[in-house]
Amino acid sequence: MSIVILLVIAIIVLFGVRNIRMQFITRPVFSFFKKVLPPLSSTEKEAMEAGDVWWEGELFRGKPNWNTLHGYGKPTLSAEEQDFIDNQVQTALTMIDDFDIVHNRKDLPPELWQYFKEQGFFALIIPKKYGGREFSAYANSTIVAKIATRSVSAAVTVMVPNSLGPGELLTHYGTQEQKERWLPTLAVGKDIPCFALTGPEAGSDAGAIPDVGIVCHREFDGEETLGLSLTWNKRYITLAPVATVLGLAFQMRDPDGLLGDVKNIGITCALIPTDHKGVEIGRRHNPLMMAFMNGTTSGEDVFIPLDWIIGGPQFAGKGWRMLVECLSAGRGISLPALATASGHVATKTTTAYSYVRQQFGMPIGNFEGVQEAMARIIANTYQLEAARRLTTQGIDLKVKPSVVTAIAKYHMTELGRDVLEDAMDIQSGKGIQLGPKNYLGHAYMATPISITVEGANILTRSLMIFGQGATRCHPYVLAEMEAAAMEDETSALDRFDSLLLGHIGYAMGNALRSFGYALTGSRLGSAPVSGPTQQYYRDMTRISSSLAIMTDLSMLIMGGDLKRKEMISARMGDVLSQLYLASATLKLFEDNGRQQDDLPAVHYVMTERLHLAAKALNDAIRNFPSKVAAILLRVLIFPLGNHFNAPSDKFAVDLVTGMLKPGPARDRITFLCSDFEGDESGVAEVEQAFLAKYAAKDLYKKLKKAQRSGHLKSKLPMIELFEQALEKDIITQAEHKQLVEADVLRLAAINVDDFEAI
Repeated sequence: MSIVILLVIAIIVLFGVRNIRMQFITRPVFSFFKKVLPPLSSTEKEAMEAGDVWWEGELFRGKPNWNTLHGYGKPTLSAEEQDFIDNQVQTALTMIDDFDIVHNRKDLPPELWQYFKEQGFFALIIPKKYGGREFSAYANSTIVAKIATRSVSAAVTVMVPNSLGPGELLTHYGTQEQKERWLPTLAVGKDIPCFALTGPEAGSDAGAIPDVGIVCHREFDGEETLGLSLTWNKRYITLAPVATVLGLAFQMRDPDGLLGDVKNIGITCALIPTDHKGVEIGRRHNPLMMAFMNGTTSGEDVFIPLDWIIGGPQFAGKGWRMLVECLSAGRGISLPALATASGHVATKTTTAYSYVRQQFGMPIGNFEGVQEAMARIIANTYQLEAARRLTTQGIDLKVKPSVVTAIAKYHMTELGRDVLEDAMDIQSGKGIQLGPKNYLGHAYMATPISITVEGANILTRSLMIFGQGATRCHPYVLAEMEAAAMEDETSALDRFDSLLLGHIGYAMGNALRSFGYALTGSRLGSAPVSGPTQQYYRDMTRISSSLAIMTDLSMLIMGGDLKRKEMISARMGDVLSQLYLASATLKLFEDNGRQQDDLPAVHYVMTERLHLAAKALNDAIRNFPSKVAAILLRVLIFPLGNHFNAPSDKFAVDLVTGMLKPGPARDRITFLCSDFEGDESGVAEVEQAFLAKYAAKDLYKKLKKAQRSGHLKSKLPMIELFEQALEKDIITQAEHKQLVEADVLRLAAINVDDFEAI
């Protein structure tokens, strides 16, 4: 007992007496910290400083405040935004024939281009005072998603001017003169913008762009002008073939010191009319046969004045930060909108098709093999809609959540790919035969585009999510890195010492929470609600604590090597991502008013998210480079083993059963698929067949009963079966008519297009 008392006293003295702590704790740890500190490039540093920490910070720190999540409110459309969707968007949908756009025109029809321009589809983010719509991120996302349910090519055409590009950059950073010159013409479609960032030698490593602008004097408009000689070669630039104004990112250099002592000024963005002398718009690309305009641009020794830099000369060298902040908004709105649209279409059509398509005498939706895949489609669509709403809500709260939007970009585009693959598996021949009736094929073909653009998904997952999240979201690491970079050693030590005690307490708290929750099945955790979702909040707090303690140990042991251990850092990023997606799911359930018919989807999604988060933790521990640390982590995180299992078969069956009928739950996750009078698309066709067959479900049961009793023959073609039933007075004339009409719609829905033989 006395030994324990002496040990406690020693610890109190060691940590409580500043001089002793500084000598034996702070100074050695500080020295070690500086040694293992991961070096940051200038572009990494700018990326770290750009954007804001939002809800992901709560999830990362081990003890999320769930009331904060619920306090963000529910995303809503203004009256003006809803009116635009109900009128202009609906009208645009009636003008879209995606098969004609992709296979015949290879472009949008002129009347659709004109309508988009006249009605402000290219001005969703431009302020009203310049003639724009100035819509919310949520409205922007909803508009793009609704269009994407009918045509990816049309949606991308609308999405690009409202994402990273001249409009957004000018709105945030442009000089007053630049805004007044360009925003009104962009708002009415007189000018079409594109933004050139990617080149043959710089894709995901956009900070390494070789394109250069050299500060020099040249004659411009008859006067000696200080400006830039630009040389660039860019590719994959959406809207480049039709653009009238080019946003350009390049490395700005001042070798002759015309602006000052700095020779390499850094990445800069400029705005250049495409008819300016020397600007070349090259040949068009063919992105997986999609019809949106995409191509190349180049220029050699093209002179522009300095005031063409976006934001003016004072923003020279600040382009990377501008791009990171604007890219984060684009990642959170545009590409997730496309993915969510895929989910809505896949859920609406696959549930309908599985009900009307029969094999072996019953709807294919009754087969468990089909139900397994269909449950994933429905659950992933619920997840996509939840993440779309929470992410755009963050943007509308005027934060720039760079980590959250990286999560959204990666995971939502991957979920979009998953739902389309499952939908294609279930609808099979219906999905692969292209034609006007096909509603899956083009979206399926286009999916890799979203996976690839605005940061390749592999690198987004392995480098960005955890790489930025670990530093930005951690309550101490970024401040400790700043202390380590201080030139005054004494001030640096004092600053580090004040942070160290807090960091130690933070780590100990997370370790104890993780261990305690693991031993008690998370029952010690608090939850903001009671009822069927209460345990999910508790389990998420447990996993959040586990991620926090694992992050601290990873940084302590691997230091700067951590960012090169991409597989481990990606798995820890997956934990954060799954927690974010799960948060979005619970919030959508609350925002929808805790609808009981949403619970099957919530149970499936939450079980899957927790399973994947725990699996990522387990895999990271299994591959941890220090075996001693791995044992410690396993004791703290999974002392009784990992019991977070994937969704059960019952969850899948319950989810699908509730969706194989019309109802509010199905409507809530398919509402982006707009209905309108005269709609002759394949989506409308299969939905009409579904509704007609469901309305006649009692008649089909009556026929089945008659077949089982021997009053009607089995395995008859439908029309013959109806005729026999009418002849034997099993059904009335009106019921016969209803069945025939439903069967006509059924046959139309399961049939595919055919064409003249070549």
